[in-house]
Amino acid sequence: MTIHKEGRDILILLFVLLVTVNCLLYSLGTFSHLFMGIVALFSFLIFIFILQFFRNPLVNIITNENVVLSPADGKIVIIDKVIEDEYFMSERIQISIFMSPFNVHINRNPITGNVEYYKYHAGKYLLAWQPKSSKLNERNTIVINSNKNTKILIRQIAGTVARRIKCYLQNGDNVQQGEEFGFIKFGSRVDLFLPLNVSLDVKLGDKTYAGLTKIGEF
Repeated sequence: MTIHKEGRDILILLFVLLVTVNCLLYSLGTFSHLFMGIVALFSFLIFIFILQFFRNPLVNIITNENVVLSPADGKIVIIDKVIEDEYFMSERIQISIFMSPFNVHINRNPITGNVEYYKYHAGKYLLAWQPKSSKLNERNTIVINSNKNTKILIRQIAGTVARRIKCYLQNGDNVQQGEEFGFIKFGSRVDLFLPLNVSLDVKLGDKTYAGLTKIGEF
């Protein structure tokens, strides 16, 4: 397991800050050894807590052009038929995956294909599990056209805690199923909008793992 590039600067700054605070308190010489031990332990726990946000585990991905893989680690909080009104303007199956602060925050391509549409939307920071956050929160929208000319839409959504969503894709990019396409710092939500003919392999409450969990099959 490695540390993701999105977390390296944050972790270095946090480490320097915590060491500085501990050294300053120690140099004052007015605190007991017990107090200093508690401060050191608390500093260590804070660093480990932030460190786990940016873990980058090795993932053994098996590609399959007939399958939609999960774009995110998390829990399925919405499965519904909705009118997707940004790109398709028609009915699609919406799958929403909530990423808690304890999930891996890397996002992966659910299918292989070509990026046909990408757009960033500024917005609010409502709680990510609220349905309206899909339209009101800061978000990235990506549409991938598969090699079989089947299109799916992916939406990265920022939340109350997650104020930084990263997408590495651009219009026209060729993408490989399971490869990393983005990162949401400190957890949030990823929506999938799938064609109605996709046979689902998940249900509400299921845990998902990016690049590993089979969401459905064309």
